[in-house]
Amino acid sequence: MTPQTLLPLRSTDLDRFTEDGYLVLPGFLPDELAARLRREADRWVDDGLRARSIAAVLDPDAHGTPPVVEVELPAHGELVGHPPLLELLAGLMGPSFAFHHLHSDRQAPDTPGKAWHHDYEQRPQTDRRYAMIHTLHYLDGLDRGTSSLAVLPGSHREVADKDARAGLGTRELPGEVVVDRLPPGSTVVLHSALFHARRRRPGSAGKDRYFVDASYCETGRLWPPVKPYWRSVLRRAQDLGLDHGRWPELFAERHFTEYTRPA
Repeated sequence: MTPQTLLPLRSTDLDRFTEDGYLVLPGFLPDELAARLRREADRWVDDGLRARSIAAVLDPDAHGTPPVVEVELPAHGELVGHPPLLELLAGLMGPSFAFHHLHSDRQAPDTPGKAWHHDYEQRPQTDRRYAMIHTLHYLDGLDRGTSSLAVLPGSHREVADKDARAGLGTRELPGEVVVDRLPPGSTVVLHSALFHARRRRPGSAGKDRYFVDASYCETGRLWPPVKPYWRSVLRRAQDLGLDHGRWPELFAERHFTEYTRPA
């Protein structure tokens, strides 16, 4: 199967997203924004900021809040509140939603694949009443020199644990769609409950894969945060005015439970 591409969002696209659980947006980000994001991703990795962010998640008692969080990087903060992105999300899950988290990375060509999983934050997994959406931004695009993204259309309607298919590794599954050719600045919008995998390209040669993952959740229930310092992130985003005064729930703390470390 080949991925379906679209821009801008149309009424039929909402039906497609509801049915398949994903949309592909080639070249969604402006070139200038994607270029600044790449430079910031280099800083995030090379200056050890990403490593400190990970350490703060793995051992919050020892590390506390990192000295810099992603939303404080100007282009990353701009991406979180990028008006076309938020308008798209409003079309997919309604006008009231909150920012959940942001991850940024520069993945080396030899980075291992990631087994089939989903990222819907619910403990335990009981329903899919409220939407959660991950926006996967490929700053340099995807091509034969990078790992690909495999998705399993329709699997977001299952109620299953995140790792229910992890035992399959990254192997090919019936009905899957592989996204492996995208221009720079492209975005893949996933329902967070959609099973997907990062499939490493054969061999170790290739190029770095610049990747930013920004997640948002529909309001109406309490969502578990994934970072122990989540309040600091939301408050910093508020201080920076990343909602442009248009999205009053975007950084509201009331939509989240207390943080608990995963088992």
